[in-house]
Amino acid sequence: MASKKRIAVIDYDKCQPNECGNFLCIRMCPVNRNNKECIIQNKEKELPEISEELCIGCNICVVKCPFNAISIVNKPSELDFPIHQFGKNAFRIYNLPFPKESSVIGLIGRNGIGKSTVLKILSKEITPNLGNLKEKPSIEKVIEKFKGKELMNFFNKVKENPKLSLKPQRIELLPKKVKGKVIDLLKKIDERKKLNELTELLDLNEIMDKNIETLSGGELQRIAIAAASMKQADYYFFDEPSSFLDIKQRLKMAKAVNSLSESAKSVMLIEHDLALLDYLSEYIHIFYGSPGVYGVVSSVKSSKNGINEFLNGFLKDENIKFREKELSFEVKPPSQSVKTKTVFEYPEIKKKFSGFELTISAGNLRQGEVIGIIGGNALGKTTFARILAGEVKPDNTKLNFNLKVSFKPQQLTSEKMTVNELFSLPEVNKEVFNSEFRKKLAIESLMEMQLENLSGGELQKVAVAFCLSKEADIYLLDEPSAFVDIEDRLKIAEVIRSIIEKKGKTALVIDHDVLFIDYISDRLIVFEGTPSVSGKGNIPSEMHEGMNLFLEKMNISMRRDPETGRPRVNKLNSIKDKEQKQKNEYYYSV
Repeated sequence: MASKKRIAVIDYDKCQPNECGNFLCIRMCPVNRNNKECIIQNKEKELPEISEELCIGCNICVVKCPFNAISIVNKPSELDFPIHQFGKNAFRIYNLPFPKESSVIGLIGRNGIGKSTVLKILSKEITPNLGNLKEKPSIEKVIEKFKGKELMNFFNKVKENPKLSLKPQRIELLPKKVKGKVIDLLKKIDERKKLNELTELLDLNEIMDKNIETLSGGELQRIAIAAASMKQADYYFFDEPSSFLDIKQRLKMAKAVNSLSESAKSVMLIEHDLALLDYLSEYIHIFYGSPGVYGVVSSVKSSKNGINEFLNGFLKDENIKFREKELSFEVKPPSQSVKTKTVFEYPEIKKKFSGFELTISAGNLRQGEVIGIIGGNALGKTTFARILAGEVKPDNTKLNFNLKVSFKPQQLTSEKMTVNELFSLPEVNKEVFNSEFRKKLAIESLMEMQLENLSGGELQKVAVAFCLSKEADIYLLDEPSAFVDIEDRLKIAEVIRSIIEKKGKTALVIDHDVLFIDYISDRLIVFEGTPSVSGKGNIPSEMHEGMNLFLEKMNISMRRDPETGRPRVNKLNSIKDKEQKQKNEYYYSV
């Protein structure tokens, strides 16, 4: 049979054949009109199917589908057979990374591009079918397919049942699978006798006697990391281990993961925090392709080169350009925002809760600037945002300002409505949404979907766009990078800056991704204190001063990459790290 020229994927979660006028795609297909069956109705499932062999790539069905359920892409010439395909007209992944002993390998790429699928294959959760949907997949067939290649050695070991440990992506499912106290769970799985060491490193002492179903997202994440690290395994896999963690916790997580590779173990991880991925990984595999349609795994690259190639959108070894536009970082001089108009001056703010006390130093907000808010969890950052939004009242003062505020909270809610209905609400500026967000954040393909059916990353982009599409003087965004991949994080940063600069408004952005904060901010508010006991928000400061203060407290230093301008965390006690700390320059100077 001739090699397929097209990849055709139908998102059956979106497909509604009875709502489009009874299989509109079948009726519109020009191949079908020539009495060939390119698109047919699967009688069993009562859904359409597309023949990739007969498809001519006209894209009429793609354009005509009112639910954006169909994707047709020309198959890249360099691709042979998929490692795994989830079904007819379903997502497929090409190539695989392979673990290296005593190394941490990072996987980088868009959401929906196959990173989690690859971890499931390598950790034996999925047996790859090599694109053959008619026969039962087996490890023996995989070994035969990779004969003479490095992956053959890995799957030979898989056949011998090596010990594998996987920290899954969806840690919110943990309470459904495991019941009881944290201490009981960790004692039960502590095969490496690392309970005391990891309890101390990951700050778990205060939650050891808590029941697992009562834990927060950050607590569940740290428990999942500890549990995966305590198992005696040959291969360790971590799927997005930084989610829900603040910067200090991320660095501690990095130390726990690195200790595994130092013990001659193989470690592989997926991570969207670019600075953390760079800090953690020795090698990188880049995932590219078309999200939700197909993914391709690049050859192995050094951490520095891999991340730079990802940002550039060009793979040097493969000679493949997978993105039109480079993702670059502007090397900004010190902010000139002092020259802009002050829109609001706030006094010292105090607020007491049961067991927690918050103090915010007096400061001001200026026109046309983005203020980054950075600091550990449970120090009062969200409370400060809620005070400015009018949801929480200060104890010591009254904020009197006639300014409209638009607030995107940390916890996202999904009402029973479609995305289209949300952006049709009267408070939304339709012109701003259509020009700034609809295409830039790829919301157009989501318009007919129910909010409750969106993924975490999709819902986050919708929430950011909804917040910024309202008419307001001040925009408050709490953790807008959560659940979002690297490319979309930078796109979110760009649209925030675009709105603020074009409209001359003000934004305050809370986030734990240092690279994101560096990319977006003109000034910085640093929060410090004792988590869940007391927090202090400092006066807004220029970026160099604020980041220097913050990084000194974290005991880390950062430098600029000369090729891309991106911030890079220096390895602890490296020559560069020591040089900068001696000069009290924890944050690179421009």
